[in-house]
Amino acid sequence: MKRIIVTGGSGKAGRAVIKDLVEHGYDVLNVDLLPPREQLSPYIKVDLTEIGQVFEVLHGADAVVHLGAVPAPGLLPEEPTFRNNILSTYNVFSVAATLRLQRVVWASSETTLGLPFDRVKPEYAPIDEETSLYPESSYALSKVLGEEMARQINRWSGVPFVGLRFTNIMEPHDYAKFPAFSDDPYLRKWNLWSYVDARDVAQSCRLGLEADIKGAEAFIIAAADTVMTRPNRELLAEVFPDVPVRDEVGDFTSLLSSHKAHKLLGYQPQYSWRNA
Repeated sequence: MKRIIVTGGSGKAGRAVIKDLVEHGYDVLNVDLLPPREQLSPYIKVDLTEIGQVFEVLHGADAVVHLGAVPAPGLLPEEPTFRNNILSTYNVFSVAATLRLQRVVWASSETTLGLPFDRVKPEYAPIDEETSLYPESSYALSKVLGEEMARQINRWSGVPFVGLRFTNIMEPHDYAKFPAFSDDPYLRKWNLWSYVDARDVAQSCRLGLEADIKGAEAFIIAAADTVMTRPNRELLAEVFPDVPVRDEVGDFTSLLSSHKAHKLLGYQPQYSWRNA
């Protein structure tokens, strides 16, 4: 598996993913509406909502890393966010199945878990993939339905799908603001004080391409720690006092657990704001 298409390769996650794949010997094509800031690989402008364009760029590829989407809730109104993300994801998934690509790795989202935890509270902490899904926006709903599309298209085609529920993606320059987060526990409660370094996002995508996955799986991808200098049990007692806390929670370990990704993908986050 050498020829990889990365959709959305000009974005924050995409840049890190392309750099990592190129460094590991992959032949990468960046497919995006926007040109990249830095030419890390060949680039072609593609509208993923046009299935003919998707078919053309995926033809001859071994696998696709699908990151191209409206990247967060609130950037566009609800309807165009949903329409863009559902249609582009369907096009990539269906064309990948038609062409019998070896693998689809794609960006699901932490928002599937109930973020920002206003209407619903976490069922327990740390959260893992056994929790119920509570999409609270059209963006989150598009990701939940994307995971179901992956399961059904895998069932039809046998093409493996690896969905990565990235938490809040950070680059090294973002870490300067982290110390201030501890002043207000409610400021970052919306994702249980979690984050992930873009370089670990890249690691997870590469492992998703390489791991022995046959079906359609979804994985939480987070850093090993929280953004806070206050211990987890103290934060949970103040902000979510009724949420059951499991014994394995550490003082600063992420409350979005990547244990499944560690077990099945070999994912081990390498980067932390604490030693940046």
